[in-house]
Amino acid sequence: MIKIKLRKRGDKEIEKLADLWASSWLEAMPAIDFAARRHWFLTHIQSLEKAGAATICAVDGKDRLLGFAVFNASTAYLDQLAVAPEAKGAGIASLLVGEAIKFSCGALYLDVNQDNPRALRFYEKEGFEIIGEGVNPTSGLKTWRLQSLKFK
Repeated sequence: MIKIKLRKRGDKEIEKLADLWASSWLEAMPAIDFAARRHWFLTHIQSLEKAGAATICAVDGKDRLLGFAVFNASTAYLDQLAVAPEAKGAGIASLLVGEAIKFSCGALYLDVNQDNPRALRFYEKEGFEIIGEGVNPTSGLKTWRLQSLKFK
């Protein structure tokens, strides 16, 4: 069993986040070139953090990055959640979502691609419900807006 620790993102860790983000998304949506979106991701995370978002990392006992979540507690919005492909199924995503809910005073919202059934099943299992739909401005893909039911 992997010992997992949650902590804030280190100052020099953003490149590792980008690597993990690209590999995680490549597995979920192989038709999209996420390596080509790396610059967007780096700029996006920095912009979110400047606006008050927190980046929480899940690391193992050797401080290897296994996953991360980026959320803004004041808006209760989870913008990014990614888990390394080799660490999926270890409960890391649940820990990260739980941490985001805790710091967001119980409410949490997010958008998820409609054609990402694994993510939809995960969020339903975590107690989220669909409350609306939209379109991802970057990819043009249809999305669902989800809300946490745990603290409704």
